Amino acid sequence: MMKKILLLSTLTLALAGCASTTAETKESSKETEDTTEEVKTEKITEAEVDEARERWADAIIEIGTASEEKLEKATEKAEEVVDTLYAFDEGTVLFKPTKAAELPFRATKEEALSYFVGGEVSEDTGFALQPWTEIRFDNHDTVIDNDSALASGEYYFTSGQTGEETRVEYTFGFIRGEDGELKINLHHSSVPYGG
Repeated sequence: MMKKILLLSTLTLALAGCASTTAETKESSKETEDTTEEVKTEKITEAEVDEARERWADAIIEIGTASEEKLEKATEKAEEVVDTLYAFDEGTVLFKPTKAAELPFRATKEEALSYFVGGEVSEDTGFALQPWTEIRFDNHDTVIDNDSALASGEYYFTSGQTGEETRVEYTFGFIRGEDGELKINLHHSSVPYGG
């Protein structure tokens, strides 16, 4: 009889322990669920794409303006442009500039910077040093896929030296950077086919 009471007491305690462990597990699980935040990326809008292209155009003009004062100022501005407008810090950037034959694709920040102000690549004379007084876009179309966007069309560069306008075809790809701003992860630019 004593064995039965002892066995029944042990069984009751074991079951009580399991019940409290189950309750603690449920409570712990509930706490984990409550503290887990779902990270969402806002869908990119066409207005944001338009604004990102305009920021790029303004920045290219600013590099040229700075170059009239001093090449060092233009280089500082170009570094800022490459750091803030391109997605090199986010991952791969596909950059195919217009006036590039020897090294047609620019895979690094340094190569992109060289295209804008000269330096690392021998063929580069500093595209953004022109200076340009106006850059306007004639967008053909935009494709938006929640967390990325593509825009393609023609852009026109007005020379500050001659006043002549140069037509160039472009495709820009954008992703949202960690700072919430759109960053360029694809930049293809070419002179229209003359055939």
